[in-house]
Amino acid sequence: MTPTLKKYPWYYRPLEWLLLGLARLPLRVLYLLADGIYLFTFYVIGYRRRVVLENLRHSFPEKSEGQIQQIAKAFYLHFAEVMVETLKLAVMTPAELKQRVLFKNPEVLEKWYAQGRTALGLSSHAGNWEWVLTSGAVWLSAGAHGVYKPLSNPFFEDFMYRLRTRTGAHLIPMRETLRNLVRYRGQPRVVSLLSDQAAGPEDQPYWTMFMHQEAGFYTSADRLAAQFHFPVVYVSIRRRRRGYYEIVLTELYDGDSALEPGKFAITDAFVRQLERDIHAFPTDYLWTHRRWKHKRQPAVS
Repeated sequence: MTPTLKKYPWYYRPLEWLLLGLARLPLRVLYLLADGIYLFTFYVIGYRRRVVLENLRHSFPEKSEGQIQQIAKAFYLHFAEVMVETLKLAVMTPAELKQRVLFKNPEVLEKWYAQGRTALGLSSHAGNWEWVLTSGAVWLSAGAHGVYKPLSNPFFEDFMYRLRTRTGAHLIPMRETLRNLVRYRGQPRVVSLLSDQAAGPEDQPYWTMFMHQEAGFYTSADRLAAQFHFPVVYVSIRRRRRGYYEIVLTELYDGDSALEPGKFAITDAFVRQLERDIHAFPTDYLWTHRRWKHKRQPAVS
C-alpha cells in the first residue's frame, strides 16, 4: 500500500533541481562536499555539539576527554558522509548499491521466506541506515518493507520517499503498521523497524540500562512477534570503508518459542546487540539523536 503523498509548493522546484544535480556528481566529488559539511557543522555552527559530547561522555565514562573529542570529530565526518550517500540514492543503480552494501548472510531471512513467513528486522541509526532498506530490496528475494515516520514538510517527505523506494523497497507509515501486518499476513517478506528511537513514559516502554544510562525502548517487536508469530532478526550495518558497508543478520527469535509476558526478551536482546556494535564502531552511531531525553517516571503508590 503506497501512502498518499502531499503535493508541495512550486517554489521547492529549484531546490529539487539542485539536489538532483548534486546527486549526479560522482561519490568521490560528493565526499569533498561531505568534508565541507563536516567542517561547517562541527567547527562553525557546532550543530548539536553539546548533545553529542554529553551522549559520548555518558556512554564511554572510561574514555578520556581527548578520546571523546576524537570520536566526536570522526562521527561528524561520518554523519556528513551519510548525508551525501543518502542523496546519491536519487541516481544510484541497484547494481551499484549491491556492490557497496554486502549482505553477508541473507540466508538467515531466506529460510523464513521459503516457509512463507514474514520476519521482523530490528535495525538502528548506525552505519548508513538509509542504505539498509534500499539494499535489502536488491539483495533479498522477497524484497524489503520498512516502517517509517512521514516527514511534516511535504517536499522533503516526497523527495525522501522517492529516494527510499527507488530500488523497490516499500514504506509503511508508522500509524498503519498494524493494519498492514494484518492485511499482508502470511506474505514472505521482512518488515524493518528502526528500534532505537527514544520511547517516552507515555509509550509504556521497556526500561533498561543502555550504554551506562537508563533508556526506554519501544516494545512493539515483542508484541508483534507474540501476536503474529514473526521471527525476529537484528540487522547490523557496519562500515568497511568510505562508501562501503556490510550487513550482518542475527536471529533474535524463531517465531515459535514461547515468550514470557512482560519480560520483553526480544527488545532486550536487540539492546545488547546494539551496545556491542556501538562499542565496536563508536563513530558510526547517530550521536546527535537525543536518545536519553526521557526519564522513567516514579511509580505511583
